[in-house]
Amino acid sequence: MRALLLSLFLTASFAMPAHATSGFVVLSDVVPTIRHDIRYFTAHNFVGTRIDGYRAPLCILTRQAAKALRTVQRAMLEQGYTLKVYDCYRPQRAVDHFVRWARDLTDQRMKPEFYPRVDKTRLFEDGYIAEKSGHSRGSTLDVTIVKLPPRWQRPYVPGERLVDCAAPNRFPDNTVDMATGYDCFDTLSHTDDPRVTGQARENRQLLKAAMARAGFRNLPEEWWHFTLNDEPFPDTYFDFPVAR
Repeated sequence: MRALLLSLFLTASFAMPAHATSGFVVLSDVVPTIRHDIRYFTAHNFVGTRIDGYRAPLCILTRQAAKALRTVQRAMLEQGYTLKVYDCYRPQRAVDHFVRWARDLTDQRMKPEFYPRVDKTRLFEDGYIAEKSGHSRGSTLDVTIVKLPPRWQRPYVPGERLVDCAAPNRFPDNTVDMATGYDCFDTLSHTDDPRVTGQARENRQLLKAAMARAGFRNLPEEWWHFTLNDEPFPDTYFDFPVAR
């Protein structure tokens, strides 16, 4: 009987998702009001196809990062906004997919939207692509703000005509104006770029300040990118898939 129980326990343990045994949580289980637009589960990203390791449109984070983000969401809701996440934990296999794509100079199908002014040969040198990502440590996320009630956002249609991510008529995301779209490989994406003024600048500073109060630091080159200051796995790069 004891042997049978042990066998059942081990079977159940191995059946559990990797994040459940390593200090990670699914964000929607902790903060169900945060909206999701997980771009790497779709073809609407700079590669143009679903990225390796994304088996579900989920945001997975370390428990500490998810709890800190809950604090930010409460503050946003009080001001009439909600957070929306584009990406959270990112498995190393996804980063490897980015690297392979960046080295294939023949594949530039998404250039008109995501890097219209950057030569693909410079993606590594300019810091847009790297062989390691803080996202793989589980406490980094890409996030923006949506005004309540959220406007409808039309789905991306693979093969549609692409528009410059820094153009006024760029893809119609339902977020507040941030002057560029998500994953826009352009210096205009720098959080404090002086060319970004008016409401877009105010929106960026609103997001940055709210995240900072909850213990997140911004990557200056990307207005959407934040990392928990006291991340629990600062030297570990995970590779379990994004899945339940």
